[in-house]
Amino acid sequence: MYNRVPIVLTRGEGSYVYDIAGHAYLDFLTGIGVASLGHAHPGLAAALAEQARTLLHTSNLYFHPLQGQVGRRLTALSGLARAFFCNSGTEAVEGCLKFARRYWHTRGETARTRIVALERSFHGRTFGSLSVTWTPGYRTPFEPLLDGVAFVSPTDPEALDTAVGSDVAAIILEPIQGEGGIWPLSPEFVDAVTAACERTGTLLIADEIQCGLGRTGAPFHSATLGLRPDLMALGKALGAGVPIGAILMSQEVADAISPGDHGTTFGGNLLACRAALVYLDAMEHGGLARVRVAGARLADGLRALATRYPVITDIRGAGLMRGLEMTEAVATRVVAGALAHNLLVNRTAGRVVRLLPPLTISDGEIDEGLQILDTVLSEAQ
Repeated sequence: MYNRVPIVLTRGEGSYVYDIAGHAYLDFLTGIGVASLGHAHPGLAAALAEQARTLLHTSNLYFHPLQGQVGRRLTALSGLARAFFCNSGTEAVEGCLKFARRYWHTRGETARTRIVALERSFHGRTFGSLSVTWTPGYRTPFEPLLDGVAFVSPTDPEALDTAVGSDVAAIILEPIQGEGGIWPLSPEFVDAVTAACERTGTLLIADEIQCGLGRTGAPFHSATLGLRPDLMALGKALGAGVPIGAILMSQEVADAISPGDHGTTFGGNLLACRAALVYLDAMEHGGLARVRVAGARLADGLRALATRYPVITDIRGAGLMRGLEMTEAVATRVVAGALAHNLLVNRTAGRVVRLLPPLTISDGEIDEGLQILDTVLSEAQ
């Protein structure tokens, strides 16, 4: 169920979408970080049309060449040896949780089932992913959820150290917490995670669904922080609008899994893999460098706004994943005002205005969005 914004979008081009009346909106949300190459990308459209005329789906009972190509690209970028494809980021989280438990079951440590997750986390809405999502409003109507999940504050390294013992199968975390309010993990907390995993052998699951695949100017933000995950969940940007998710894992984890332990009908089909190859080509051939430049320009502009509008109490994020914190009332007015001025943003964690523009956004479009935010903040304040 959704509380939808009252506009009907019918087409897009680049960084803009258009409603049924033909009005253009500058898209600083990209379908919550999904339309990574913007809208109606010519290369993506051509590749999908060609694939649709060739072969769309075979199931995973058979090999096809595109899945192997995407897998090789992702494992080379991540340093993780194996990939399993699914349809979404939430499904990727489910797979990571299953594979973490399967790893310890294979090793004969069948009591090692607990999961440590973080406060402010969001990992999805299926039962497993919801069980490691912190926000009570998401969880309470569907309880009881999975047993054996403990939440610790991402600002309390000592609490993490206390929570992780020999009965913990995995720690799951977002390198930048997205739905929780665009919160990067601190170096001190990252050090505590690394130490806890080394001390106990606990597996580390990095949820890179929102912050990964170039969004912050690096292939994966966990590497930027110095984290070394055993499993990684991917989604959103990978298909540039076509649904696809992926679970990356170390060879040691992969060796603990048997055929039949997990499955998917649609996951890794030819259309989705073709889209992923187009996106990975764009990301690796200039896309990452462009995000770093664009992200710096956006950050400079947001800092300038914060000096003029003290309602902005914090600016967080990296690359083209940014959040402006303010009071909930002002954030609500800013999102509504931006829409009135034909800029799409949204509000997350109540108080944070979230910006996730296309990774292909131009300098002029960044400046246009900043100008609209300037106008809206003036009105809201």
